[in-house]
Amino acid sequence: MNILRRSGRGTRPDTTLATRIVGSRSSTRPTAYLLSLLFVTAVHAQSLPPPIGPATPHVEAFRGDDGIWHQKWFVQSFLDLKDDYAEAEAKGMRFAVVFEQRGCIYCTKMHTEVLAQKYINDYVAKNFHILQLDLWGSREVTDFDGAKMPEKKLAERWGVMFTPTVVFFKDGLKDIKQWGQPLEVTRMSLGFGAGTFYDLFVWVRAKVYEQDRNFQRFHLARHNEREALLKK
Repeated sequence: MNILRRSGRGTRPDTTLATRIVGSRSSTRPTAYLLSLLFVTAVHAQSLPPPIGPATPHVEAFRGDDGIWHQKWFVQSFLDLKDDYAEAEAKGMRFAVVFEQRGCIYCTKMHTEVLAQKYINDYVAKNFHILQLDLWGSREVTDFDGAKMPEKKLAERWGVMFTPTVVFFKDGLKDIKQWGQPLEVTRMSLGFGAGTFYDLFVWVRAKVYEQDRNFQRFHLARHNEREALLKK
């Protein structure tokens, strides 16, 4: 949703939307709601995707022989992370790794409730190059520093304890010779609702973190936009 208006002097915030939302919350936290809206306006005059979209037709995931849910657009590769990262960069996409495991109820929810919604699935598939790994898997993975190990050992090396865990990587990295936190933007673990899940992917893709590391401020503003749209 665009909360900017064009005027003879250029682009300015659409205060009508801000007033509508703040007015509806006047008895609670009007200042916080107003600031959250103005934050999104100030952070990005660039185009952000709408805060909500069509959930249907639902996108069906499939369960593999490993008992784990998969998306048809997940990366199929030789599991060399530097190569997978380079491929993402070449496609103008962001690179992420997701760890899952058989029997994980939050993984099932992510695939059958969150990514099942068309607008979320479309956005993530278009903007992210995602490699799926098994927390207990034995396939050999080559880490960014060249070290080779089974998926389960990589999970231990990275300190992954819960599933699903999505690890988001910075873009524009050159001549990578290290591994770990210096390469990462953030992580998302366990189960989140559709709004939080979608907003975090947008936050990473749009690089909002370069101007404000507080994801919750961005998420609050997007949540308020969704509420305003749903009340129309």
